[in-house]
Amino acid sequence: MGGPTVGRPIDARGWYFEVEDTTPTTPVWHRLPNINSWTYNPSENEETADTTTNDSEGYHEQDVMQRGATLEVSGLYAVTGTLRDPGQDYVDNVWAYRFGSESRGRMRYRHRTQTEWTVWECTMSPGENGGEHNAKVSWGATFTRCGAPTTEAVVPDGGA
Repeated sequence: MGGPTVGRPIDARGWYFEVEDTTPTTPVWHRLPNINSWTYNPSENEETADTTTNDSEGYHEQDVMQRGATLEVSGLYAVTGTLRDPGQDYVDNVWAYRFGSESRGRMRYRHRTQTEWTVWECTMSPGENGGEHNAKVSWGATFTRCGAPTTEAVVPDGGA
């Protein structure tokens, strides 16, 4: 009974993902709803330099020269009545058509137990939509981080 305290695993469904809509005069964060799967890859776009020499005595050596990350979310296409969900609509109909330096935007994510958002400046690649005749329509997007992540405190009116 005297061992170290082991933390409990957290649930994957407790994560919130939001995109910043910059089209209004005052930018607003939109929650991405109906997410049922997500994958964070902290080594995407990682680049290394081989530093192996004769002194390595047959063992590989390297230095990390660049780090990147992606976050892929997938779930279900969201509509209320005839209105498209604002977060999914922004991703599909605004961000998806931005190119060059305009293709960068911001997204943020956190677990419901966390008091800070992790914020990325990133690009976005829209995911595939589809489904079979008895299925709901799928929706998704992949965010590729540009630069280092930052954090923001959770505020009561700034999302969950």
